[in-house]
Amino acid sequence: MVKHQPLQVYERQLCLSCITGIYGCRWKRYQRSHDDTTKWELLWSLILLVTFCLLLIWFYFWWEAHNDYNEFNWFLYNRSGEWSDGTAPILATTAAGFTYIAFLMVLALCHVALGQQLNLHWLHKIGVTAALLTTIVGVISVNQTWGQEWDVVPVSLQATGPFLHIGALAAVTALSWIVAGQVARAEKTIFQVVVVLLYISVLLGLYVVPLYISSPCIMDHSTLKPRPEVFGHQGAPTLAPENTLWSFQRALQMNVTGLETDVVISVDGVPFLMHDPTLRRTTDVEKVFPDRQMDEASRFNWTDLQQLNAGQWFLKNDPFWTVNTFSVKEKNLTSNQRVCSLEQLLKLASYHNISVVFRLQRPPQDHPCFHSWINDTLQAVQRSGVPPSLVMWTPDEQRAQVRRIAPGLVQTSLDKHDPHTLHKSGISRLMLRYSQVSPSDIRNFSKNNISLTLYTVNEPWLYSTLWCSGVSSVSSEAPHVLRKVLYPIWLMGPREYGLIWVSADLVSFAVVVGIFILQNYHMIRYRMSGMRSYNPEQIMLSATVRTSSRDMNVMKEKLIFSEVRNGGGAEELYEEHGYG
Repeated sequence: MVKHQPLQVYERQLCLSCITGIYGCRWKRYQRSHDDTTKWELLWSLILLVTFCLLLIWFYFWWEAHNDYNEFNWFLYNRSGEWSDGTAPILATTAAGFTYIAFLMVLALCHVALGQQLNLHWLHKIGVTAALLTTIVGVISVNQTWGQEWDVVPVSLQATGPFLHIGALAAVTALSWIVAGQVARAEKTIFQVVVVLLYISVLLGLYVVPLYISSPCIMDHSTLKPRPEVFGHQGAPTLAPENTLWSFQRALQMNVTGLETDVVISVDGVPFLMHDPTLRRTTDVEKVFPDRQMDEASRFNWTDLQQLNAGQWFLKNDPFWTVNTFSVKEKNLTSNQRVCSLEQLLKLASYHNISVVFRLQRPPQDHPCFHSWINDTLQAVQRSGVPPSLVMWTPDEQRAQVRRIAPGLVQTSLDKHDPHTLHKSGISRLMLRYSQVSPSDIRNFSKNNISLTLYTVNEPWLYSTLWCSGVSSVSSEAPHVLRKVLYPIWLMGPREYGLIWVSADLVSFAVVVGIFILQNYHMIRYRMSGMRSYNPEQIMLSATVRTSSRDMNVMKEKLIFSEVRNGGGAEELYEEHGYG
């Protein structure tokens, strides 16, 4: 008769069952293993890690790109011809994919911490593969259609860098529990050395990262410059139809100090406000002139343009999800808007004594005003009666002639040049995209008396960062949002940041050392107890025959959950399953 050691009764470990069950569909005790993970599963763990890192970057990119969602939708409109919020499905899928992959990463780390063998279920492998391929396709698509937006990442790091560093340091410090456990349980010295050196390298790298973090908001509070002025880009296009009088009036209600727009010349020489090449998106040209809906906006005369409605599209499409906040009066005003001329805008600006900057689009070569476009625009400026000092003139063509005819206009450039070249051309202002300049460029232009306006700035974090950089003005599609930013979101002195940096490093170092000492202490006590490989789930059956078949595993389950409670012996179960 085979003798067996007494069976020990163990409580159900629901948490461990959930971890191994969700990750690898190993819900039962006999399905779990403490053996080394196979090379195939290690490869899938690496793929999971790469997918997580890639999705983390992708998620961060779209989180910070919120400032330019309208620009992205406009790019999509130019390709498809239909206006829609293309960011909504991207954000939904990105959030779902990142949550799923992050959950799997947590489960994988729990497996490692508990000494369980990694065995990702085949359904999860399909999900990880789908998430990886989808993210790669998304990155390639953004590079092709919206490649310039990647510039938002280094700009955003100026605002988030210090906080991302603290978060990364906390995460790596927390991982020390898993790393210390693996090192303490490992039997191969070379494995211990490699893991420790790799972990220490990452940790030391994080300790010195602040030496390379550069943020304009780490500065002396006394050197903070005045709050940047805000220009209404196309008025207030999130609150009213863009480039309409109602949109500019809404911007004025938000206390903007200037207005920005795009100007096109009609067939009969009237400068009017329009951003798109055609009239399809922002007017009802499909209804009024169905045969001409694909014609360029400059192919219409002013009489035809006045027949178009420029506000109903806004109520119908609700591009910024703001229509439901409108009152009945605001909806009526919105629905009755018409195409606005440059002269009408300048009269409004003159009445409120605010600046106007506009981009003037030259008509095609076969256009009647191809050669007279500069004169036509200057005449509109002069007819409006606006003081020249309120008009920022941006076209580079015939700039010398413009200075002779209207010397009071503020000469502004849309191209980045060095201060010497700008002064030589009589240019005193620059208007650039926010990603085109660095904090050092901003200081250089300010030092040389070049006023700088950056577009398009819609998010408080970006406005705060540019404020700390010393920008004099910004152009925004959301002046109602920036209106609430009365002080930078965060501002920290160099000494304060240095103190936080050193304190975080010291706390991290102390925690890591403590965890390594604690893990080694427990391992020493465990080995001294004489139990070589204690596992609360392991069934100690000292049988002369050791079988790893499924029948033996099922028999083990029965031993634990049925026979032990009834006082039955193991011998009957062995005989029942055919084991002598």
